[in-house]
Amino acid sequence: MKSHPFEHGGNIYQASPAGGWLDFSANINPLGLSPRIRQAIAGGIDGIVHYPDPQGHQLKTALSHYYRIPCESIVLGNGAAELFYIWFHTFRPQRTLIPVPSFSEYERAAMAGGSRITFLQLRPEDGFAMPWKQLTAQCAAADCLIVGNPNNPTANLLARDDMERLVWQANQTATMVLIDESFLDFRVDREQYTAMPLVSSYDNVIVFQSLTKFYAIPGLRLGFAVVPPSLARQMEGHKDVWNVNSLAQAAGTAALQDRDWQERTRRFVTAEKDWLYQELSSIKGLRVYPPTVNFILWQVTEDNISMENVIKNLRRHRILVRSCANYPGLDDHYIRTAVRTHSENKMFLQVLLQTDI
Repeated sequence: MKSHPFEHGGNIYQASPAGGWLDFSANINPLGLSPRIRQAIAGGIDGIVHYPDPQGHQLKTALSHYYRIPCESIVLGNGAAELFYIWFHTFRPQRTLIPVPSFSEYERAAMAGGSRITFLQLRPEDGFAMPWKQLTAQCAAADCLIVGNPNNPTANLLARDDMERLVWQANQTATMVLIDESFLDFRVDREQYTAMPLVSSYDNVIVFQSLTKFYAIPGLRLGFAVVPPSLARQMEGHKDVWNVNSLAQAAGTAALQDRDWQERTRRFVTAEKDWLYQELSSIKGLRVYPPTVNFILWQVTEDNISMENVIKNLRRHRILVRSCANYPGLDDHYIRTAVRTHSENKMFLQVLLQTDI
């Protein structure tokens, strides 16, 4: 199946069937909106007659408390993706290194900033593990390096000690390291992996965090970056002063206070991803890569299987999955599926088993 090089999952608006789609193509919290977020959005409706707080004071205070980061290091965004564009627009690095496969907006944001891109290919035969020696060697010739942790779509997770060694090495050649932690909130052991504490020790690292995935608000858009204060001030000067609307600010503030919902989500995703991984792994003809968060990458290993037919059959049953054909280094035999509710995951497996694999 042909796909646009920057096409994403989650496009539920084209030719929607009766009953709507079961969207396994977008990696969103399967439990949906928390009651606190719903209440905050409903309670903020009357406030949209006013401009949103351009500084986002209340939201920044909540982020500072929750993630234990200083307010002056926080730059708010209309989703994490916008912040990549703002960074490239602000600093204009000439050479950007991206390990792939990875989130396509890294490449797109770098291109928009006029950067020349070099890809470092992660090898499927190595489980897409990071080739550290090759990475550090190529990093020396780059002005900027972008790493997803966990990486989308492979779900590979990098230890914080490894990330700090990489940041230290990159600092020797004045290479900026951009770390995308947009899915890390799904892990119960997030604190063991996050690179946010490194921002106070190194001036060449920025951590990007989406709130749209974990809190199921992709239609509202919200994210932030943790940036050395001097660079944060520069980024603020290159963005729309009202880039985060008042409802998103209210929703984010409420979400960060909902500890019960956060823990419930983490417990559910941890158990369900493991169950779905085991079930997929038992299907002959599939190679399934171990998940670390709320999505799973799998590959059809039989050359005579038509992936177009697989995807069409799933669509006939109202199920959308993410073809990975447009990821550099992957082809149309790779699929990424989100972890949804248990009943939806069972339905997905039933339909998949009815397909010729």
